[in-house]
Amino acid sequence: MPIPEDVTGEEIDKGVRQELMSLPKTLAEDVARNLVMVAKLLDDEPERAYQYSRVALRLASRVAAVREAAGFASYAVGKYAEALAEFRAARRMTGNSELWPVMADCERGMGRPERALAMAGEPEVQKLDRAGQVEMRMVAAGARRDMGQADAAVVTLQSPELASNSIQPWTARLRYAYADALLAVGREDEAREWFAKALEADQSGSTDASDRLAELDGVEFVDALDPEEAADGDVSQPVEEPTAEESEDEEPEAEEPTAEEPTADEPEADEPSDEDMVEPEADDVEDVEPVAEATSEDRAAGPDEDGDNR
Repeated sequence: MPIPEDVTGEEIDKGVRQELMSLPKTLAEDVARNLVMVAKLLDDEPERAYQYSRVALRLASRVAAVREAAGFASYAVGKYAEALAEFRAARRMTGNSELWPVMADCERGMGRPERALAMAGEPEVQKLDRAGQVEMRMVAAGARRDMGQADAAVVTLQSPELASNSIQPWTARLRYAYADALLAVGREDEAREWFAKALEADQSGSTDASDRLAELDGVEFVDALDPEEAADGDVSQPVEEPTAEESEDEEPEAEEPTAEEPTADEPEADEPSDEDMVEPEADDVEDVEPVAEATSEDRAAGPDEDGDNR
């Protein structure tokens, strides 16, 4: 896989760089650059990190740092059997036990929680530093839950480290694990308290304690820009104002009649109705002779020879 040109082997950890000094210079640089890519991508793009780890493994499989990096990359993508093999190889090369908790967790991932629980009682645990022992305790509690022993998982996590007010890198994860174990046995009020404590200690955002608290409180977050919500007629959408043309097309509301104006039910007396205004048919108009209007002289003459009035 291609590596960005700005990535150099100088970015690798000093201890790892010393391990690579046993390799030819060019090879050591190539291995170091691949390990840098593994470290950069492990959290956000584990699949790509895994691919870079396989390249480093082909180039220098006898370097403990390479086997360890390959183990963590395999663990991140859920290849637990592969990860366990790499961790065991790294442990044989170095002789230390710092990988013991993650090896036990690989056993859990492979569906063997009883082996993980047995590893929690091995002498190697006593060789771990405080952080390693806390990690081992969380793995053991997880194994208890895998075996259906939820109450025992709660007891397993109860320790001086849990009761301490000191904030350590592992404090948030330990409190979160305890809260989750309490919730599994139905102790919801206590679980909420410990999720809040986990959130208080979670300075790096390594847990989703805030989401779990919101879930317990019945709070639901909705994306205001969700297109599906907008399609359903979300009330938050703006209402369009009618344009000037649309306003002219709208009929005005009927006004209340005043005393001087007649209402629709009471037509004016001087205005004939539609029934009175009957137009004569065309045939009738032709048969009727026009009647000349009487002049003032005719009106003064009175009746004609026949005694009829004009």
